[in-house]
Amino acid sequence: MSASAKGIWAMVLACTVWGLSPIFYRALADVPPLEVLCHRSIWSVVIFAAVLGLQGRLAEIGALLRERRSLLLLALAGVIISVNWFLFIYATQVDLVTESSLGYYIFPLVAVLFGYVFFGERLSRPQLAAVGLAALAVAILAVRLGTVPWISLALAITFAAYAAIKKTIAAGPVLSVTAEILIVLPLAVIWIWGAHGAGWSGLGAQDPGAFGTDPATTALLVASGAMTAGPLILLSYATRRIALATAGVVQYLNPTLQFFCAMVLFSEPLTPAHALAFPLIWLALAFYSVDSLAQERAARKRARAAGTSAATVR
Repeated sequence: MSASAKGIWAMVLACTVWGLSPIFYRALADVPPLEVLCHRSIWSVVIFAAVLGLQGRLAEIGALLRERRSLLLLALAGVIISVNWFLFIYATQVDLVTESSLGYYIFPLVAVLFGYVFFGERLSRPQLAAVGLAALAVAILAVRLGTVPWISLALAITFAAYAAIKKTIAAGPVLSVTAEILIVLPLAVIWIWGAHGAGWSGLGAQDPGAFGTDPATTALLVASGAMTAGPLILLSYATRRIALATAGVVQYLNPTLQFFCAMVLFSEPLTPAHALAFPLIWLALAFYSVDSLAQERAARKRARAAGTSAATVR
């Protein structure tokens, strides 16, 4: 199997785990979402640290955190991705998986917009059309439902903001994610201690299925680390072997499987507003994907032409 094929399969597997993860987090519905988030952070950093330890790279974390600029950016990234994770867990537990899938469908278009605003990246006509269609879909939902789809927008915006920050950090994904979680880890540990060691009320200490009171739930909370770390490691493996445009197209498997979970497994209602909005989003993503793949092919042709010209000169 070629390196490219291995990368595509790794990306497919990562997106499949993400897309079906609502099933996993629905099984933790008796545990407050903030507590689930804390366990997710704690156990994922254990796995990431083990991976870096096996690679002999643990010392790189300290070097990364000693740089003031990197520390500030990683802290901001850690807070933003924690908010994103919390919203996803919350949406899963309160029967809003349809909204979360919409958020991850919108994310690439918000990322394109962020690239234009913060990095001066040009928007092609298909990309402009895609962003416009996405905005129209959100407007339809706001008008028809009488409320802004805030979970969808918050998920898309936080993930796009996280991606924008990561673009400015000169470190690999596994190393940077480990550092990010390490920075926010004390808050997670304090929260868990307060809920189960200090008797703080209202934090889930007395909830059925809380950590330590039910072996099955405890096992799921520990497994949340693997649910977090596994796909990110696969993503890191994939993006080194396939074109970003290809990775961008494959990642739509994630919200598609979330949508499947919402409609088929959880029987969430598809309102008329959603029936109008989702096709617009899918059309927008079609414009975006075709344009991204075309740009990727053009870039490869330019690179080959430049290589040929250089060889001719030599």
